[in-house]
Amino acid sequence: MKLLELKNITKRYGSLYALDKVNLSIDKGEWIAIMGPSGSGKSTMMNIISCMDKPTEGQVIFDGRDITKDGRRKLTEFHRDKIGLVFQQFHLINYLNAVENVMVAQYYHSMPDEKEALEALERVGLKDRAKHLPSQLSGGEQQRVCIARALINSPELILADEPTGNLDEANENIVLDLFRQLHKEGTSLIVVTHDPEVGEVAERVVRLEHGKIISDKKNKQFTE
Repeated sequence: MKLLELKNITKRYGSLYALDKVNLSIDKGEWIAIMGPSGSGKSTMMNIISCMDKPTEGQVIFDGRDITKDGRRKLTEFHRDKIGLVFQQFHLINYLNAVENVMVAQYYHSMPDEKEALEALERVGLKDRAKHLPSQLSGGEQQRVCIARALINSPELILADEPTGNLDEANENIVLDLFRQLHKEGTSLIVVTHDPEVGEVAERVVRLEHGKIISDKKNKQFTE
């Protein structure tokens, strides 16, 4: 069953095309890696999927609904309810501890619930670090807090922008193992990455160049 469809998505800044008639279909439960050089349109695509930007032309169909027709308020609600974001730079609030950073996402969605936030941290193996500030956590631990925060409201789609970009190999493997587990549980994942190793473990790799999709292939281990 389709979760997301991009239909002839174009994003134009004056005469510059960041995306040029992009068509992409993603099924529920798929794990997609979006790859390409800097300036290929990866971040623009992520911003449009996450409702942080609108296309110049085309349609974004999410679970059968054309969200490009929605106004800013409805898009904000959609983003809040349907999408969990994981960033390269973490974006944790430095004066809040781990569990409080997770609860921030609850605050914008419904009501903060420390028990649920602790359960989310336990899911990423960090319950014992719940009361630590970001400055007291390693980069890998901070990224796992971000994943817990993205998961807390049970989104239909996790969008991760270079989630391993600031991590060493050991912490990268921990984060990728978390993504493997989420994929196994049926979570839909879109990961933007420059890292071939991250792309290799995704179910499917979509490559962009100059605002166009140049290839869209399933990885070998998912075709056997």
